[in-house]
Amino acid sequence: MPSMVGPSDKETEEQFVEVDPSGRYGRYKDLLGSGATKKVYRAFDQEDGIEVAWNQVNYRTFDNEPAVVDRLFTEVRLLGSLRHENIISFYHSWTNSEKGTLNFITEVCMSGNLRQYRKKHRQVSIKALKKWARQILKGLEYLHNHEPCIIHRDLNCSNVFINGNIGQVKIGDLGLAAAVGKSHVAHSIMGTPEYMAPELYEEEYTEMVDIWSFGLCVLEMVTNDIPYSECNSIPMIYKKVSSGARPDSMKKVRDPNVRAFIERCLGTPRNRPSATELLQDPFFSGLDDDTTSNNTPLTAIDH
Repeated sequence: MPSMVGPSDKETEEQFVEVDPSGRYGRYKDLLGSGATKKVYRAFDQEDGIEVAWNQVNYRTFDNEPAVVDRLFTEVRLLGSLRHENIISFYHSWTNSEKGTLNFITEVCMSGNLRQYRKKHRQVSIKALKKWARQILKGLEYLHNHEPCIIHRDLNCSNVFINGNIGQVKIGDLGLAAAVGKSHVAHSIMGTPEYMAPELYEEEYTEMVDIWSFGLCVLEMVTNDIPYSECNSIPMIYKKVSSGARPDSMKKVRDPNVRAFIERCLGTPRNRPSATELLQDPFFSGLDDDTTSNNTPLTAIDH
């Protein structure tokens, strides 16, 4: 019986550059993304026959920064405890002491992050934006109601991922997340400056910092501008945020309902609604009813 794999198949077959100790997951050389602490590669789950993300950290580069190493291992433990359709799924983890790497396998969203996706697809309706926003909120609601409460602390459009073919949105990159006790209060300064709530700088805050960041995610989705991009330094961002000044990109939001929803997220910590409360906001009313949804393109309100 002739082989089912011919010469042409061999020539096009992708080769793994690394395989996990169990032999189940194989890593390709393709880099999906990289950050300050880790690289994310395209990989394959041979058992389930699906593509996955292989996250790899060289922890030896942080030998003099034990807090960073602790945070990396905390992310892995944290991811392993979470199960929600709007949170990136975690599958497996291990360390390679010979290479000094921490590796963990997560699901992959093939359309990339929301920032990339929005820039690629500029003609997007308000209805689509609301669907993305609602899914982010559902993920935040799960994190904030988790026991213990989990504060993401670095929510922004580059840490939210999308499967564009089905419009499914998932929160990822929980490397800076904090699990807090009954007080729901955290104390470390963490995050991306453009998205950090003013109270974060005061080193005493709750999960409401994620609601502030979420509001700015909505602003970025609407305008395609990173909030506070008019500032050319972190001190300038801090000065503007702490004074209560809104990002210049808010001037581009002409739809009063969208603007009011964003402003609600940017209120003082005491007046900021929870994720659960925001999900009940009239902003999302009629979303599942195509006859009542507003399908106006965002281009009509964002320039």
